[in-house]
Amino acid sequence: MEAAAAVMSVRPEPTVPPERRISAESLVEVVREVTAELHPRGLGGHEVALDSSLERDLGLDSLGRVEVLLRLERVFGLSLSEQVLATAESPRDLLRAAQAAGVRVTTPGPEQGRIELERASGVPERAATLSEVLDWHAERHPERVHIHLYEEGGQTREITYAELRAGAGAVARGLAEHGLLPGETVGLMHPTGFDYFLALYGTLLAGGVPVPLYPPARPGQLEDHLRRQTGILANARSRFLVTVDQAKPLLRLVAPHAPELRSLVTVGDLSAAGPSLPPVPRAAGDVVLLQYTSGSTGQPKGVVVTHANLLANLRAGGAAIQADSSDVFVSWLPLYHDMGLIGACFASLYFAIPLVLMSPLAFLTRPERWLQAIHRHRGTLTASPNFGYELCLRRVRDEHLEGLDLSSLRVAFNGAEPVSPETIAAFPRRFAAWGFRPEAMYPVYGLAESTVALAFPPLGRAPLVDAVRRDELASAGRAVPADAGDASALHFVSCGGPIPGHEIRIVDAAGSELGERREGRLQFRGPSATSGYFRNPEATRRLFHGDWLDSGDRAYVAAGEVYLTGRAKDLVIRAGRNIYPHELEEAVGDLPGVRKGCVAVFGSPDPVSGTERLVVVAESRAGETAEREEIARRITALSVDLVGAPPEDVVVAPPHTVLKTSSGKIRRAACRELYESGRIGAAERAPWVQLVRVAASTLWPSVRRVLQAGLELAYGWLAWLVAGAATALLWAGSACLPGVERRWRFVARVLRLVARLTATPLRVDGLDNLPRDQPFVLAANHSSYLDGMVLTALLPLPLAWVVKRELRESWTTSLPLRRLGVLFVERFDAEQGAEDARRLTAELRRGRSLGFFPEGTFVRSPGLLPFRMGAFVAAAQAGVPLVPVVVRGTRSKLRAGQWRPRRGGVAVRVLPPIAADGDGWKDAVALRERARAEILRLVGEPDAAR
Repeated sequence: MEAAAAVMSVRPEPTVPPERRISAESLVEVVREVTAELHPRGLGGHEVALDSSLERDLGLDSLGRVEVLLRLERVFGLSLSEQVLATAESPRDLLRAAQAAGVRVTTPGPEQGRIELERASGVPERAATLSEVLDWHAERHPERVHIHLYEEGGQTREITYAELRAGAGAVARGLAEHGLLPGETVGLMHPTGFDYFLALYGTLLAGGVPVPLYPPARPGQLEDHLRRQTGILANARSRFLVTVDQAKPLLRLVAPHAPELRSLVTVGDLSAAGPSLPPVPRAAGDVVLLQYTSGSTGQPKGVVVTHANLLANLRAGGAAIQADSSDVFVSWLPLYHDMGLIGACFASLYFAIPLVLMSPLAFLTRPERWLQAIHRHRGTLTASPNFGYELCLRRVRDEHLEGLDLSSLRVAFNGAEPVSPETIAAFPRRFAAWGFRPEAMYPVYGLAESTVALAFPPLGRAPLVDAVRRDELASAGRAVPADAGDASALHFVSCGGPIPGHEIRIVDAAGSELGERREGRLQFRGPSATSGYFRNPEATRRLFHGDWLDSGDRAYVAAGEVYLTGRAKDLVIRAGRNIYPHELEEAVGDLPGVRKGCVAVFGSPDPVSGTERLVVVAESRAGETAEREEIARRITALSVDLVGAPPEDVVVAPPHTVLKTSSGKIRRAACRELYESGRIGAAERAPWVQLVRVAASTLWPSVRRVLQAGLELAYGWLAWLVAGAATALLWAGSACLPGVERRWRFVARVLRLVARLTATPLRVDGLDNLPRDQPFVLAANHSSYLDGMVLTALLPLPLAWVVKRELRESWTTSLPLRRLGVLFVERFDAEQGAEDARRLTAELRRGRSLGFFPEGTFVRSPGLLPFRMGAFVAAAQAGVPLVPVVVRGTRSKLRAGQWRPRRGGVAVRVLPPIAADGDGWKDAVALRERARAEILRLVGEPDAAR
């Protein structure tokens, strides 16, 4: 299980006195006891030994391991790290961890950890980016505690806004010094902890785009996990992956599958670079995050979320629940999922809400910790998918709740997966004695394509459940209210209405809006809506229907409230009736012998008739054939009673067969693919076998990468050899040939030959826009040393290029540039600059056309720099037209600070000429703004002047 451990940060446990250490025999006895309870029919010949595999030999899944940890805690009074849940592979691993643990379990007193804070002074209403939000809080209340982070052993670490901003700024500097450019993506594969926040906000401050990834949870799914995550890195074109030290060897195996990935770094590597970096300017329309949806198969879909989308969603959601800095948000949600990252983390940042955070493993190991943290910190807000509330119902015992008070909770979000009517009724009923109020249960609806939140119910109202007639909904799509006592009724939970500023509608297959209580596809629009999927135009095209976005969910509206009925792609249509997989999955999960939450229901085409078959895959620990057959019979009978039809196939599969997403949702499409390929129930490969397979799969990508690097290096040397020969030829030609026009034509021919020899396609559009009968000023963007050579090669008329005076001082450039009629200007001496401007105006009046790069210089990072005034003053004063020109491709071909040219083409577009309205300073400024706006519109780079 070292593979899974590689992605988790494991801290050394304190040394325990010898008299406290437990023996191998006593630990094996605890494991044997739990194993016997789980497998009363035996282990098929396997004996419990120190080196038995917990999973393969003893059949202990994650819940079985949790039970072992709880028994060890009760028997020996030890507190074991939650990481043991993910990393232990054998009883010997448990023994090492137990012998190293030295802290007895303690429950903090009722007042310990209570947060006493004054209200913050407002919210950053004018902030346009998330980085500005962080800076706003760090400037106004730097010592205010933002995060109360639960660490190993149950201790909490308090993180202030100042500490968070300083640490993130240091990481930002490290990323910049490692070569991160604004707009580039950075993968984050890191467990919950302070370093995660530093990497996240450091990436944003450096102008990068975070791509949250999740660490592998189980060694049995290591291969599948790594392939999916590297697929995301490849799709996102991430150059960096920030992770933990232990993960580096593992991730290097799969790095060749993400060809643009250059660096695997830790927060420590980046923070060592030096002091904080000032935030790189970003705009509201820039991408803040790529949130990859947890789709089951196919090309990864990265939802593009801009700063504007994110802040609009936070503000609308906060208004709906009346959030402010007097709230306290308690969360165990993973930070790689939108509900935890945006709903808990970013929302708490924006509203200055103290965020009490524990790791998902801490919750899964002992779910009572979540409830105890709510009590201890007087939490007012919390959130969980439905399964989290279910886990508390099943696993939290009354003795865990002594002295507990949950009355401070006003909103307990329930979302990110289908909300169970049974759960939202059972949870308030079970925990009412400890102060939980029914109106605190808050079923919501959201999706990554709407940033996160889309529909919230009214505050202060208990959940609303609608009972509808099954036959009417299944056959006609009408949600007709069921009669009281209708045992066959379908029950759906209201998610309320759209959050402020957003709209929802229900449409039929033709896209026509449906009326009240008619089921169809849910579409939405609003300021939180994404612009599409990153580098996936086909999926983006399917997403949009005019200005409405397709959620992929089916729903109906009643009395203005939205009721979700299921995913459109998961709906099974059988004999003209709609079958809702989630309902059947939940019912089958309650059958004896079936693992609850581990059932997949899907449709699969019959290979003979082509009609859709209903298939049920249910996990069970049953080992005997007769026992499995009995479970299958019960499932068939239940299906007939519930949906009116038996499944064509029932598969009783071993544990861990049903695939799930990072947020715990059933991956029905992936399960269908597994079923149709005949791999249901196949033995799970050992982690080392999976690693060998992954390493083997990287062989060709590694070879291809080495070959590509060699070809790029060879290309660079070839380009320089060609450039050296061309330089000598240009020197000789410009020195010997008579007349500027002849020299111009000679230089252009040589440069076009250089382009052909270096396989550099040159394309020019809009040459007809160049005035032929009068002088003009040409103004082009500047991103590389190649710009002047490209324009010289492509433009048909000789120009008097205007260049910096420093080039006249160099012997390598002085002679050819002077012989080509280049004009040198002073950039720093104001008096000389004014004289140069008068000289340029005079040249224009004498009939010479001038060429300018008004940015004056270029830098490595993409972006159009501010324009200097020289070209525009000269054009206005001389009364000649100005021709904007856009050059694309030269920056990537030879970037600033880069010695080796790269392969690629260059495109030039000549735009229609524009003229100043007069010859004054304001006319020249207006001319500059018009020209710059035209170039910015087509250059394909951000505005670096903002």
